[in-house]
Amino acid sequence: MTGVNFSYGLLAALAIALLVAACTDIRRREIDNWLTAGVALAAPLYWWASGLSLWPGVAMQVGIAFAAFLALAGLFAIRAMGGGDVKLLSALALWLPIVPFLKLLVMMALIGGVLTIIVASWHKLAQRKGKVQIPYGVAIATAGLWVLTTSYWPTAGQLG
Repeated sequence: MTGVNFSYGLLAALAIALLVAACTDIRRREIDNWLTAGVALAAPLYWWASGLSLWPGVAMQVGIAFAAFLALAGLFAIRAMGGGDVKLLSALALWLPIVPFLKLLVMMALIGGVLTIIVASWHKLAQRKGKVQIPYGVAIATAGLWVLTTSYWPTAGQLG
């Protein structure tokens, strides 16, 4: 298997992991630690397969992930974001350069806003009591899949 094929295989595995994260977040409002650990631990394989240099490439990816974790941990501390969401986004930051990661964050916020309106409306219509729990892993996964599709698939540049 060539490095390019291996890279695409790893990206496909990442896409599957994002789908699993979304499904478990819908069902249990939880993203499993083994899943986010797998995403994070597979990133160095992707770096190697895609030929990313140690400096500044890998250092930049680790820096992006660290900065993302610090910012998101602050949101977790004020209970604006769940722990699984923080870990999944931090693990994703290991895979994506700064521009695609920022695109992911913007798309995630937009999708998350729509998702919040839908879930809150359903919560109210069903006359459920208690706090509304938003499965934000769905927004993260959808935005992640969008970035993977538009930035990494070979035909992505030919779609527009």
